[in-house]
Amino acid sequence: MALIDISKKLEPDNIYCGDSRVLLKGIERESIALSVWSPPYYVGKNYEKDLTFDEWKALLKEVIDSHFPILKPGGFLVINIADILCFKDASMPKIMAENVSRRKVDLSKEEIIKVKEKHPDWNRYRLAEHFNCSEQTIDRRLNGNNIRGGKYQSQTRVCLVGGFIEEAALEAGFYLYDRRIWLKDAAWENSKWHTISYRSVDESEYLYIFWKPGITKVDRARLSKQEWINWGSRGVWEISSVRSNSDHDSKFPVELPRRTIKLFTDPGDVVLDCFIGSGTTAVAALSEGRRYIGIDKENKSVEIARKAVEALNDHKQESVQMELMIRDIEAVYDAG
Repeated sequence: MALIDISKKLEPDNIYCGDSRVLLKGIERESIALSVWSPPYYVGKNYEKDLTFDEWKALLKEVIDSHFPILKPGGFLVINIADILCFKDASMPKIMAENVSRRKVDLSKEEIIKVKEKHPDWNRYRLAEHFNCSEQTIDRRLNGNNIRGGKYQSQTRVCLVGGFIEEAALEAGFYLYDRRIWLKDAAWENSKWHTISYRSVDESEYLYIFWKPGITKVDRARLSKQEWINWGSRGVWEISSVRSNSDHDSKFPVELPRRTIKLFTDPGDVVLDCFIGSGTTAVAALSEGRRYIGIDKENKSVEIARKAVEALNDHKQESVQMELMIRDIEAVYDAG
């Protein structure tokens, strides 16, 4: 796909392929009413595999900083992300958990040590023969190692991200305005209802909402009375997860950006998603009568997003044609 000439402004109702850190500079100043996006989560996806953790944080910081000139005063930047990230960290000590509930052999470290004291020359193979178990079991009990590969694997590091996202936003000139919790469900592709550690299954994500100083229009008429009751002023949004990630492995439901778009923008406003992925935000914007700009560095994602927009536009056109046909039929009926 051809590179974008950023000397020319990025026009609304288009999806562009390229690095957000570059292309954001091509958006007209103070033209975006709302930017809502979900960045790479640094959990080992193909599109982030070449980034170190520090490089990933630098990417987020630069993207956030690039938003300040292009957002309207009083506008909002909404970042959807899991607040707890888990990823492999080679700098952590490689210590295996003693997971007694998963043991197939009822054998303790103390029992092995007693026999080893009587037979100091026995290696793990001889000990395994004595206890009628594998040499791997012996090594696990004595050293906390998984000799079939676990001791060579990096430990999983758990990291909170909200703090450095807020810090980056403050340095860019934004202020934290609000935070909503997206409560997902068991259909989330990467979730499991069980775990081999004490860590919980992460069934929620956060929407961090940042405000650019300026006059913000508050219009309750953007939402129906029932929408205000159900989610407009609620801190927790219960939204079912995407049921299938067959064409893109990082989808979120249309309802998620749709709510932020209805809450913070008016019809005709421009909504930005600089990690457009499968095009969900663009679809949500169009569905609510807003305009959009999408950016993604993956050619495949851009193609998927464009097809999603085309499918929606085709559906809307068919609906309009059907409505006109019904009106014509009604007119003929009334005339008769």
